[in-house]
Amino acid sequence: MITLIFPGFNNVHVSGMDIEEKIRKIEEEIQKTPYNKATAHHIGKLKAKISRLKEEALQRKTSSGKGRGFHIKKSGDSTVVLIGFPSVGKSTLLNELTSAESKVGDYQFTTLEIVPGVMEYRGAQIQIFDIPGIITGASRGRGRGREILSVARSADLIVIVLDVFNTDHMDIILRELRDVGIRPNETPPDVIVKRRKLGGVKLSATVELTHLDEKIIRSVLNEYGIHNADVLIRDDITVDQFIDVMEANRAYIPAITVINKIDLVDESYLEGLREKFPEALFISADRNINIDELREEIFNRLGLIRIYLKPQGKKADYDEPLIIRDGSTVGDVCQKLHRDFVRKFRHARVWGSSVKFDGQKVGLEHVLNDEDVLRIIIKK
Repeated sequence: MITLIFPGFNNVHVSGMDIEEKIRKIEEEIQKTPYNKATAHHIGKLKAKISRLKEEALQRKTSSGKGRGFHIKKSGDSTVVLIGFPSVGKSTLLNELTSAESKVGDYQFTTLEIVPGVMEYRGAQIQIFDIPGIITGASRGRGRGREILSVARSADLIVIVLDVFNTDHMDIILRELRDVGIRPNETPPDVIVKRRKLGGVKLSATVELTHLDEKIIRSVLNEYGIHNADVLIRDDITVDQFIDVMEANRAYIPAITVINKIDLVDESYLEGLREKFPEALFISADRNINIDELREEIFNRLGLIRIYLKPQGKKADYDEPLIIRDGSTVGDVCQKLHRDFVRKFRHARVWGSSVKFDGQKVGLEHVLNDEDVLRIIIKK
């Protein structure tokens, strides 16, 4: 959870020296500065300055008509984006997962536009986008990289596709994603920053802070033009995470790592990769190896569950489940079906693992589980 309360706060714009050159010089200064307790606040201030400059550069490109994203039309129950370098097999993978016909070739930059497909799995309609391959420097605009990566910001899940022979691309992809404000497999820090008119900076923390202190926090806040604020921190975060809080525009998205083309290497080679990437899925899109396992993982990581509706006086419809997010309530289902269902709601009955006994009477706040059967009773 991130809460920022900044009445009347205006960002400071950069002028004069080229922004990219300023960023480069500050990065060099950070590299030359030894990190210790005495320099931590100074490094924190420099990192905050870099973050502001990157946002300034992006705003300038957008306002000038450069750096605008691809237009995509979202549909279905969730959206997944395939991200990887050129020629890692994303197009072949999309074709295996969905009914799409993404152009496939053994040369780079085969996919020049975004190709959508729909994966039908467990009653869910999951939209998957094959986007053009990214390259080093994509986050700075190389190869239309910013436009390409912008598609991932609105996704519900990112699938990072690596070539079995070039797994070192993983570090580059993660860096490029971070540089456009995407935080794969991270959660928003539990931080509240409330700006005040007077009183300086007041820090409160419910956990022991091993990476931050009041001096570092004040240095970062000052870089954003904030000199008086109440700061409440409930997570043991780093200075980079605190800067993310101040930017307030980061996208926290779950991600899966997929290593493709495993049919081209022997088992001993794969063993080394499994040690290096213990959480990755090893597949061959071309040979249809472990594609069903990938479908299952996508469904699970999206946090989708199936609810079977049971109209009064009728049997439950097990052929077409309602797909909702894990943790959804009866009220969420009512809202999804029709807004009048909430206004006219009397009660509901549930059969399944979320209740103590079948047919239990529940209210709008009841949390549903996967494969629950739900009957909604409304006022006539």
